[in-house]
Amino acid sequence: MRRNKVIVVQNINITVSEENFDDYICITDIAKAKVGESRGADVVKNWMRNRATLEFLGTWEQIYNPAFKVVEFDHFKSEAGLHTFVLSVSEWIEKTEAIGLFVKRGKYGGTYAHKDIAFEFASAISPVFKLYLIKEFQRLKEAENDAEKIEWDAKRFLSKNNYLIQTDAVKNYLIPSGNYKENLEWLAYAEEADVLNVALFGFTAKAWRDENPELAKKNNVRDFASINELTVLSNLETHNAQMIREGRNKTERFQILQEIAEYQLNVLKAAEQIKLIVEK
Repeated sequence: MRRNKVIVVQNINITVSEENFDDYICITDIAKAKVGESRGADVVKNWMRNRATLEFLGTWEQIYNPAFKVVEFDHFKSEAGLHTFVLSVSEWIEKTEAIGLFVKRGKYGGTYAHKDIAFEFASAISPVFKLYLIKEFQRLKEAENDAEKIEWDAKRFLSKNNYLIQTDAVKNYLIPSGNYKENLEWLAYAEEADVLNVALFGFTAKAWRDENPELAKKNNVRDFASINELTVLSNLETHNAQMIREGRNKTERFQILQEIAEYQLNVLKAAEQIKLIVEK
């Protein structure tokens, strides 16, 4: 049974549908951010022709869909990029038994994608739009949590790990001293999670645990991040993965991630301030 909700992202209505206890977002609606009301389906169709898109969709299906037909997927991937290659969402689903996309007719009609895929599609439309989409999606999940008294596991949405959203920011807890952003000796030995932690919070997970031994018994630093910080963290994970694929070294990636974190946090903070002024 599907339940539809609508979120508004930069004045565009985006439908979110619940399917098998998971969330699917209408990417036809997202496409309107690029081309307006009438040509959203064309944008989705062109996106499906892209080889990188098919590789992403195929990888997602192989991770989450045991019935996915890999042979058919390889056939489509071999043709992607050719001028003659055309692939509809319906054909993709029929031939590969994909579950990450579905097409709905009638009211709230359009192409729907699992939230992981929908955010990837939003990146192709506009990275800024994706940022606002994630933020509004999080607002929706918080509202559902308040209404139904169900804990919302934010990391299930952001990266399938068990990090719970908290409204208290990291700064309300003991913050480790030390200038990790300038003294980069730690970087050579750091795992990717700490590259993101320092880029966003300014310190490693171990440093936080050492300063907060009682809290660290049952929690980690990300459990006390704000919604804005978790939103940016999700984007940093995507950017970092792409840079790893590009072969960039850890120092270069860290510097770029710092810049992205600072910029996106400022964007979200400014948006909140504007909203407060408008509401007054």
